[in-house]
Amino acid sequence: MILIGQYDSPYVRRVGIAMTHYGLAFEHRPWSTFGDADRIAEFNPVSRVPTLVLDDGAVVIDSAYALDWLDERARAEGREALIPAQGPDRRQGLYDIALATGMSDKVIALFYEAVLHDPTSPVWLERCRTQVRRSLDVLEERRASVESDWISGKGPGHADIALGCSLRHAREALTSAMLPGLNWAEWPALAAHSARSEALENFQAIYQPFTGPSGE
Repeated sequence: MILIGQYDSPYVRRVGIAMTHYGLAFEHRPWSTFGDADRIAEFNPVSRVPTLVLDDGAVVIDSAYALDWLDERARAEGREALIPAQGPDRRQGLYDIALATGMSDKVIALFYEAVLHDPTSPVWLERCRTQVRRSLDVLEERRASVESDWISGKGPGHADIALGCSLRHAREALTSAMLPGLNWAEWPALAAHSARSEALENFQAIYQPFTGPSGE
């Protein structure tokens, strides 16, 4: 299999971590959606990442669908997937994942507005900043409400991985100019979750420092 996309994307990174967790061999092509858009388009016409190319040549696009395919394969092999197949725990997990990835969406929108647009829109910047802060506040409350190491249960699941990836991405992508007054001490439960996640072997193996497009 081939995983296309850079690991500084929280979406690509969480797919890579899941594939490593499942023990799947894959080739990683760290192509940029800016610098390598035409190469990505050969597999995915919208040049988005992650793009997962299966062994039979079929292509799965979007992190949610790539992870769904990986989970389906794990279950078919009699293995426990990183999220329940059904029931309340699955719904809670999907909610937690949506919160984490939704925050990443706003972090990316904030970064793009600040870096790629001249002049920037103060209204849009403030809207994104507010959405990021509100997401962090809700995620902090959610993380603090769970006493165990992992919100998914006995071990890190998709919700934990998504949150860990989103937090690292947010810290590295947001400068003081983009989100004035950002102080991670305001969210101690999230800081602890991030540190616990980054200590995992899979997180350390699947990582790339954030660079982002320069706008040039």
